[in-house]
Amino acid sequence: MAAGKKSSSLREFERICRRVEEKSASYDRYNFSSRYNDFLKAFFDLAQEFDSLDDFYRICVAVPLKMTGFVSRLYLISDSSSRLELVCDSRRGVLKPPEPAREPIHLSSIPYETSDSYLIPIYAKVPLGRSEDVLDVNGGNGQRQTSLWGDSGGAGGWSRILGMYEVKPLARMDESDRFFFQKYTNRIGFNLHNRLIALQNIDHLKFINTLVMDIEHNVIVPNMYFRHLFNQLRKRIGELDDLKDEGRRLACDGTGSKAVDEEACERWLAHCDRVKRDFLACQQELVKHHANISLFLESLFRREHFERGHLVLRPRRCFVEKEIIGPQLEHYASRLRAARVTVEKPRNMLEEEFQVLVDVGLLAQVYANLFSNAAKYTREVVNHEGHPRKAMAYGRELVDDFPEPGKKGIKFNVFTTGPHLPEDEQKRLFQDGMRGRDSKGIPGTGHGLSFIRHVIELHGGTVGYEPTPEGNNFYFILPVPSTIPPTDLVDAVR
Repeated sequence: MAAGKKSSSLREFERICRRVEEKSASYDRYNFSSRYNDFLKAFFDLAQEFDSLDDFYRICVAVPLKMTGFVSRLYLISDSSSRLELVCDSRRGVLKPPEPAREPIHLSSIPYETSDSYLIPIYAKVPLGRSEDVLDVNGGNGQRQTSLWGDSGGAGGWSRILGMYEVKPLARMDESDRFFFQKYTNRIGFNLHNRLIALQNIDHLKFINTLVMDIEHNVIVPNMYFRHLFNQLRKRIGELDDLKDEGRRLACDGTGSKAVDEEACERWLAHCDRVKRDFLACQQELVKHHANISLFLESLFRREHFERGHLVLRPRRCFVEKEIIGPQLEHYASRLRAARVTVEKPRNMLEEEFQVLVDVGLLAQVYANLFSNAAKYTREVVNHEGHPRKAMAYGRELVDDFPEPGKKGIKFNVFTTGPHLPEDEQKRLFQDGMRGRDSKGIPGTGHGLSFIRHVIELHGGTVGYEPTPEGNNFYFILPVPSTIPPTDLVDAVR
């Protein structure tokens, strides 16, 4: 076995040695001038020196400009629109935002010329099978031909095209210049691919860390409620033993000399009914809590989240009051009652006549966080009539010019009584890990409002806080679906 492993290792080492020899031979064939050798050295040195992606874009166009005087432009395929965009050029640097490529610039799998430019595709890796694409680098005398892609038979394979690299002016370029910039573009592709993969991995790690906090805050902590329900169930099971003992005492002793106490039997039957109701209530609570946790698990553990490295929405049309707020309010009802928080329901949401396009699982967690905070932080105040009030209220209202002038948005509010938050806390309220001065001794991680902001912004909305008479209002605004006629919308929120 050891000899076999050694043989396999030697074969792999010999394969690498062959590639070194092939590279050495290729460099002899390329016969780059000292100027171009210095060009590549500068590119590789600077690519290692600067870390950011924008700096790498600048290096790609700055090296040709300073080393050879050629003007260049870097075009990349947009992840969001899949179109070719100009991201950097040697006159303006990095473009924010990128500009769509203009004719005659277009995506191509092979180099091509325009009236004044030479354009080369940027591949993540050099594609295999390109040996038929050859250039005569000696101006047509046939003395030396080489693959358009250089050493296309290496270990790398065909991969996705990342964009196009433009060099100008064309009139200054001979065939050796064209060949060199093909090789240079290959190096851009290799480096860019590796940087994108590294950034993607970093984003994935950040997302996983955030997702772990989401799971802990929205799933693991609420899941502890199951322990309470199971303890309640254990108590009810203990009552069954008491019922059994009581039934034995009431039963005839078998001699026929003891009559049944009818009044005691009635009490016993009432006790049975009470235990049955308690069992049913506990079972229903378990079912609701299981459904809630299952909804949260489904929305946080989707395969798309991990494939793309960020939360991916699965929006559908729903009635927010009926399908989201109601179930979450019912779920937190016992905790709000225990905190002596009165829930004030609005009239304008009870008969809502339109649906909103949202991810039900994620928006349910938004309300779960808001109601959980209400149970923990609502404080009693004296209202304008001089009466004590400790309450939570929710509702909605129509807002104009959201997310842009002429559009409509819906503002969803959750109000709680209590003193206003300090101004310095208001500014940091939706930042991750933010906890107020009045949160000492209250369980929490400071992640809930940050999660709310993230989910609402994914929906194209915004979040906010505003001090109001007698308390604090936490809100979020979502765009109104374009399919809802304005007249229906006004009637629905009136």
